[in-house]
Amino acid sequence: MQQESSRPLRVGEQLRRELTLMLRNEVKDPRVSEIIIYDVVVSKDLGTAKVYFSPIDIQQDATEIIKGLQSASGYLRTQLSKILSLRKMPELRFIVDDTEAKGDRIEQLIQKSLHKQ
Repeated sequence: MQQESSRPLRVGEQLRRELTLMLRNEVKDPRVSEIIIYDVVVSKDLGTAKVYFSPIDIQQDATEIIKGLQSASGYLRTQLSKILSLRKMPELRFIVDDTEAKGDRIEQLIQKSLHKQ
């Protein structure tokens, strides 16, 4: 059985930590100031990094947040390359993690179902 390399996991954790700090302290775009980065999954070849995030305010428009993150991605990659010692900085892909919203919806449906009985 093939064992998964720990390098993408380590790089993903470093990226998550540094991106969180940069978005909180350095990026001035108000669209991206109120998000939580849950996970960063880096491909085996370290070419791409999927950044899973969720807005703190669930009512906030995710498409606007993604536009803000994409406009800041060049700056973020440049800063990350100065901090991390990687030969090539992964391309950042931002993905909304809506697990919490789906969980809330399921909880509402369960409660509604219980009250009908």
